[in-house]
Amino acid sequence: MCVVPTVIGVMSGFFSLLPDLLPMILPSEVQITKASDLEAQRGGKDAPMIRQGAVIGKSDRMCATVLIAKPRCSSAVHHHGEQETIIYAASGKGMRHELSPGDFAFIPPWTEHQEINDTDENVVWILIRSGPEPVVVYLTGWGGDEAKADSID
Repeated sequence: MCVVPTVIGVMSGFFSLLPDLLPMILPSEVQITKASDLEAQRGGKDAPMIRQGAVIGKSDRMCATVLIAKPRCSSAVHHHGEQETIIYAASGKGMRHELSPGDFAFIPPWTEHQEINDTDENVVWILIRSGPEPVVVYLTGWGGDEAKADSID
């Protein structure tokens, strides 16, 4: 009777469970991003769209940002690669599909879209994406090629 392969099989099964077991054994702490920390990220106050990293690099599965679109502005047409995105409209109305405060939008991977604020007040969206950091791929237009980095404001 050979015991070594059985022990190796049990050990490999145990090691495959470690990522699921460790958070239960060694729980992490709650991490907070204060509103004042978000305010500090508004350095480019003249920018038409202000993007603030609320929860970036703290999870390998998701991240969160705040997008403030100033009046009468729009982003370039873009997609988020393989990331899924959920948008929560915190205030104002905007986007190509109208979002009002309290509305949610789901953007599947590789889906081209554009943030638009055609009102006279700020629009604020909370964006939750799969992945540890936001991915934004700017395009030259609808169905266009990837834009060069220096061609986007």
